[in-house]
Amino acid sequence: MSTAKGKKAEDAACAYLQKQGYDIIERNRRLGRGELDIVARHADILVFVEVKGHQNRESSLDAMHADKQQRIISAAQTWLGQHAKFAHHQCRFDLLVVIPSLVPLKPAKVEHMMDIIRL
Repeated sequence: MSTAKGKKAEDAACAYLQKQGYDIIERNRRLGRGELDIVARHADILVFVEVKGHQNRESSLDAMHADKQQRIISAAQTWLGQHAKFAHHQCRFDLLVVIPSLVPLKPAKVEHMMDIIRL
């Protein structure tokens, strides 16, 4: 994500994941046609996380069209090729929908959808 709004959504997503026990390995990695918003590890599972900072869940899901999914998969495959030490990890693709709060100083709402892309 390149906008200030997008960075804020990714910051909220990382904070959420860390509270859930995830280790953040990398953020905002552009690889070929795709970009990985967050690469994290949870136990022995490597998780490629797409972050959508939209006003509602439906628009976030609409943004995960087939071409977007293919670009994420391609970026993840390239990333794995560059990080052999994670080759033994099971991989999963998650979506974090971050809905900003309309009330100042109230945290954003985060919805975590696991295993959204099946290979």
